[in-house]
Amino acid sequence: MFRRQPTVPYHGGDQQTSDADRDRAKSNCHDRRCTGVGSLDEIKIFNLDDRRLLIPEVAEILRDGFSDTGTTCWATTDECLKEVENSLVDRKISRVAVATDESVLGWACGAPLYDNFTWELEVLVVRRAKKNKGIGTALLSDFEQRVIENGGLNVFLGTDDENGRTSLGEIDLYPDPLSHLGAIKNKGEHPFEFYKKQGYAISGVLPDANGKGKPDIFMTKRLK
Repeated sequence: MFRRQPTVPYHGGDQQTSDADRDRAKSNCHDRRCTGVGSLDEIKIFNLDDRRLLIPEVAEILRDGFSDTGTTCWATTDECLKEVENSLVDRKISRVAVATDESVLGWACGAPLYDNFTWELEVLVVRRAKKNKGIGTALLSDFEQRVIENGGLNVFLGTDDENGRTSLGEIDLYPDPLSHLGAIKNKGEHPFEFYKKQGYAISGVLPDANGKGKPDIFMTKRLK
């Protein structure tokens, strides 16, 4: 995925949530039933800006969630804290899924591109112990709804292969990257198949985006 330079990071301490923050959070909350979450069969999705005390927990889920993908990004807690804090700048969407016990289940964030017509889904991550329980689908659906409410038409994302989890990884895609792309296969639980199930189309590939044999796979979805 594309990396962005920090703009206005949040330098928070042990903040307390005010009554006004709680009221705003309630109005921005999205309830969604997630079957298979175990005893936590109901989650709520909030603007992370209204749940800033959860930032450290979100950062740890981000670090752990990408620790086995081969990426060198988000390897430390500090890097992840900066990434999460940077999602709170103006115009970005930053949504956190929370269980009934107030533990964080997952996080999604994105930013507008192309004069707001297209939004990039920058991060979608689910707590490792809660994967395959509908949380990622709920967060993605919620993100898409927020994009529509903000006037967006499309969602774009880049899903990297940095450790050979697809047939595009660890090979030379030139001189015809698109022929390889058309025959893509999943070799190791790469998330592109998850996004295809949610209606996303594979729209392109950038060979060697993250180094030799480490491409970025582009996916898009038209929302309306």
